[in-house]
Amino acid sequence: MPLTPDQIAEAEALRAAPRPTVRAVAPGMEARLHRPVAVLDHGFVRVVDYMGDDAAIVQAARVSYGAGTKQVSNDEGLIRYLMRHWHSTPFEMCEIKLHVKLPVFVARQWIRHRTANVNEYSARYSILDREFYIPAPEHLAAQSTVNNQGRGAVLEGAEAQRVLDTLRADADRAYDHYEAMLGTEGQQGLARELARMNLPMNVYTQWYWKTDLHNLFHFLRLRADAHAQHEIRVYADVIAGMVKDWVPLAWAAFEDYRMGGVGLSAKAVAVLKRRLAGEAVGFEESGMSKGEWREFVGVWG
Repeated sequence: MPLTPDQIAEAEALRAAPRPTVRAVAPGMEARLHRPVAVLDHGFVRVVDYMGDDAAIVQAARVSYGAGTKQVSNDEGLIRYLMRHWHSTPFEMCEIKLHVKLPVFVARQWIRHRTANVNEYSARYSILDREFYIPAPEHLAAQSTVNNQGRGAVLEGAEAQRVLDTLRADADRAYDHYEAMLGTEGQQGLARELARMNLPMNVYTQWYWKTDLHNLFHFLRLRADAHAQHEIRVYADVIAGMVKDWVPLAWAAFEDYRMGGVGLSAKAVAVLKRRLAGEAVGFEESGMSKGEWREFVGVWG
């Protein structure tokens, strides 16, 4: 596992000396604390800390809404009600702090989710390791011809090998120059904050990332989606498994209403109603754009 010896020792010490607490704990998350899960070729995700559980969501909702939730008979029903009606603040009562090791280009995509507290490894003060993300052959794909943000057919044979050789050679050469600029013993060398600018985007970085459950669900809805880039989706999939163990009732509602649910525009609802009434409604009568119609047909046929 790609943790430093100091990080491993710290995690083992924390797990070896559990402390009694009167705060709410989630057994599934307790089992995951400080246990890194490998991602990609050199990355990982591990839970450093968390706050709250399913009961914390329910507790916050009942304090906030009072008599307004009396018709909901149990905790699961209330959580599903909150998810179904897009309530957010009860889910914000739960927080999680993750230690993540990831390629820089994935980190720059990830940081677009600005509703989190982040502290990243500083290459101004420390020297980055010679660790680079090199895709597995099955994830080497050409540019999609229909989606400017997506991938097309997988590269094969000599073309795939050419790309892999180029990625490895460029990464190694850039790191060789990085080391050379830092200087050797007896040489002053270039400042670390300047030498780092020559490193490629597939070098690995690390950060602590803390967010609440509401914003984490938003992250997962986008990044665990089948259309998300593979390199960030694999991280999202690992985190999703952690959330499932942490707040199983909230996760089930999220999976049902967000990951498995479908949103409809007013035009789509009108078309669906007309179809259910027996009308043969096509694209020309729908009032939708081609893209909207394609998505509608993809779900409803």
